[in-house]
Order: sequence, then structure tokens, then C-alpha cells
Amino acid sequence: MEELKKEPITAVLMLINILVFLAVEITGGSQGTMHMLEWGAAYTPFILREGEVYRLFTSMFLHFGIAHLANNMLVLFVLGGRLERTVGKIPFLLIYLLGGMAGNVLSLAWDFHTGNFPVSAGASGAVFAVLGGMIYVLIRMRGHVEDLSTRQILIMAAFSLYFGYASGGVDNAAHIGGLLGGFLIAVLVFHPRRRVNVLP
Repeated sequence: MEELKKEPITAVLMLINILVFLAVEITGGSQGTMHMLEWGAAYTPFILREGEVYRLFTSMFLHFGIAHLANNMLVLFVLGGRLERTVGKIPFLLIYLLGGMAGNVLSLAWDFHTGNFPVSAGASGAVFAVLGGMIYVLIRMRGHVEDLSTRQILIMAAFSLYFGYASGGVDNAAHIGGLLGGFLIAVLVFHPRRRVNVLP
């Protein structure tokens, strides 16, 4: 419980994702494309032609199946708490939400560029934003945050991006956009205190 008090935003975000997934499952199933669209999954024609911009936000809390949810929540659990404890509650929330939306915006731009319009959903853009934010924090903290090092995070980011490209049906643009967005937002919101030695 003590740890939960130190990272309430991470816990709440995980709870929201899980509750939304259960609600989608109960009302029709998370594998149904039309049902996911009804719940707010991202679809470029609806966003651009119909003005349904809210999908850039709502799609971050939807998942296609339990494995999709579990993978994202596992990474959020591992990294989210550490980042939240380091940067603070509000900065962490901004990194997660704005970074996740940055990922969705890049995904939207990529779909428009390619002319391929799949229905997409998932917290992976926001999770990659947490990863990007952690990279910046590690740079500012001289390579270590709790038990994490810059090398560990860079390897995790590289493998995550690689597996995304090696797998089918993965929104890699959202991953890259989230990673970059999270890094840039962390630049804006994370300002560690400087220690000044005062001579007696």
C-alpha cells in the first residue's frame, strides 16, 4: 500500500485500462472491429472526415484481446512507477497522455501518407512515451534511476521497436511517435533540483 501511495497515477491508469477492457468484453468483445470503433478506436477516415478527433485519446485505453492488454500493462507496471516516483505525478501523467497522443498523431499522419487505414487501438503509444520519458530522465540523472540504467532502457527500447517491426499488425508509427513525444515532453516537464555546495 505504501508503494501504491507513491505511484497513484500509474495504478489509476492501469485500473482504467483494465476496467475499459472488461466493459468492452462484456458488451460485445474486444476482438470485434466494429465494436471497438463504437468504443472509440482510432480510424483515420473517421478522425479526418468526420472530425472525431477524440479517437486520438480514447483509443489509448482500448485493447484488442487480453494478450494486447497484458503486454502493455506489464511494461507500464515495470516502468511507470519508477518514472512517476522520479518526475512526480502531474509530469508523469502529461508524459503518458500527451506522449501517447503524439504517437497517435504520427500514426494518423502515416496512415494518410500510405493510404492504408487500419483500425487501431492500444496503450502502446503511451507506454512508449513512458519509455521515451525515462530515457531523458536517465540522461539528466547521469545514467541511473533506482535500479535502471541508460543501457538497460536503450536495449529495451531497441528490442521493443524491433519486435514491433518483426510482427504483423503492429502500429509502429504510434510506437515511434510515443517514444519521441514522451522524450520531448519530459524535456519540458522534468527539471531535477540542482545541488549547490555552500562553502562555510
